[in-house]
Amino acid sequence: MLNMFLHELKQYRRITIIWIVSLVTVAALYMALYPSMATQMAALQKILASYPKALLAALGVNSGVFASFAGFYTIIINYVMLAAAIQAMNIGTGIVAKEEHSHTAEFLLAKPVRRTQVLTAKLLAALTLLLITNAFFMAAMWVEISAIAKTSMASDTFILMTLTLFFVQLFFLGLGFLVSVTAPKIRSVLSISLSTVFVFFIIGVLDSLIGAKTIRYLTPFRFFDNQYIIKTGSYEPVFLVLEFVFLVAAIFAAYYFYLKRDIRTN
Repeated sequence: MLNMFLHELKQYRRITIIWIVSLVTVAALYMALYPSMATQMAALQKILASYPKALLAALGVNSGVFASFAGFYTIIINYVMLAAAIQAMNIGTGIVAKEEHSHTAEFLLAKPVRRTQVLTAKLLAALTLLLITNAFFMAAMWVEISAIAKTSMASDTFILMTLTLFFVQLFFLGLGFLVSVTAPKIRSVLSISLSTVFVFFIIGVLDSLIGAKTIRYLTPFRFFDNQYIIKTGSYEPVFLVLEFVFLVAAIFAAYYFYLKRDIRTN
């Protein structure tokens, strides 16, 4: 099992580095705008006041979002989160499905290992890749806040807000795992990842536009309210429980269906 785990890490090493660089670069580009915005706060507030409230809500912007760097950081996290979710969904779906797509499933399952060991090795490798991504991203953000934004931020708020990326990624990792073992044949992992993530993202936008509380329970993009984190220094417990329940259910279901399914070898 260790060999499979290490093999998956090696297989995804290059693409994970690309994702890390991409996420850090996108965040740095947004962060570079903050110094100029901070000097023109009054004018910016007037411009925002002229936009429809529904549009600002859909974009994750409110009247006080630029009052502090923590408020501005919510915008960075919201949009980096979209890319991070695609990465997690792509790994979760592809790390299992690629065996059938590349016709290596028969060779893998002919080895003296159980299916549960195969799936566990892949799951641990996927989780490790996300942990590495978030560790590098968090470290880079801490440096960029001082070097680019030229400001500071409470460490607890920074950690909680940045960790929301990891929690959202866990949701899509579990969902991707479930899809990979239940879909009859996956022709394009990327197309499934993009379409799935954007559906959940649009649901999150609808939540901002409509304001119905029940919609928040349907998308992980709305599980973690950064304004709530800034005010209370904590997450909302109900959404942590909801994500945990979904993740456990998705993983158990993935194991169940993987053990029962007929593996395609051609």
